[in-house]
Amino acid sequence: MSGKSQPKEKFKTKIGGQAVIEGVMMRGIDKAAMACRLPDGTIDLEEWEIKGGKNPPWYRKTPFVRGIFSFLTSLIDGYKCLTRSANKQMTEDDEEEMTAFEKWLDEKLGDKLTPIISGISMVLGVVLALLLFMYIPSLISKFIDKHIISLSSFGKNVIEGLLKIAVFIGYTALTALMKDIRRTYEYHGAEHKTIACYEHEEELTVENVKKFTRFHPRCGTSFIFLVLFISIFVNTIFRVSWANIMLRVLIKVALLPVVTGIAYELIRLAGRYDNIFTRIISAPGLWIQRITTSEPDASQIECAIAALKACIPENKEEDKW
Repeated sequence: MSGKSQPKEKFKTKIGGQAVIEGVMMRGIDKAAMACRLPDGTIDLEEWEIKGGKNPPWYRKTPFVRGIFSFLTSLIDGYKCLTRSANKQMTEDDEEEMTAFEKWLDEKLGDKLTPIISGISMVLGVVLALLLFMYIPSLISKFIDKHIISLSSFGKNVIEGLLKIAVFIGYTALTALMKDIRRTYEYHGAEHKTIACYEHEEELTVENVKKFTRFHPRCGTSFIFLVLFISIFVNTIFRVSWANIMLRVLIKVALLPVVTGIAYELIRLAGRYDNIFTRIISAPGLWIQRITTSEPDASQIECAIAALKACIPENKEEDKW
């Protein structure tokens, strides 16, 4: 049934998640969990409470403001879980194969090594994202306007937006060719299928989960697409200058809270309602999920089930939209 029409779900859950290295992380209303398949074949399950989950502060409840904090929390928690899940794949053989330099770093820094490496990786990731999604598309749009065809400010914003979307799709398609990333996309599919099974109130078994679609409107892939698309109009409305590309990048960074706030509200609507409007805004993201998700195997689904079960509240009514 993964590629066919399916009966309408019986309720909409607030539980969401993401794929990690050889596992799945799920986040509920007051609890989160991460289930990873260890090298020995067993499932390692971590659970933790979400501070203020049932009684969030005002900024996590206020429309358009809550999206900013939700986005930041997802980035930080997601990165931490990716790092922890990667560490769980280390074996004694891997440690024995460490180079002399790696062993020296481990001896000198100990437990501080992972946070340092993670911090450097995050900084490099941010710099790369700024280059790929802000600086280079702006530079190309300005070049087209100056040397190929004269464009209005909105026209340049549209070209810039389309270039960012093309970079995003191209990047995800290229990474899907890598074995490790392809497996992560399979866990991503397991996450979506398990949530769909839960929303249809069927028993969470591997066979039941397999029946459901790997595409979900309330997904990080769809959110990123909306951020890129909405930025076209936000940059136009705020008349972000084209005179200096570096200044333009800085202004666009400053406007990110506005863009993410709007995108978050649209994702919430898409996750909660099924109508013509939500289908339209969900369609591009669902299409891109054909790249960022793959059909999982039974062992991957088992991880997703373990993570989801740990996040289901005792009173399921609290979990419904």
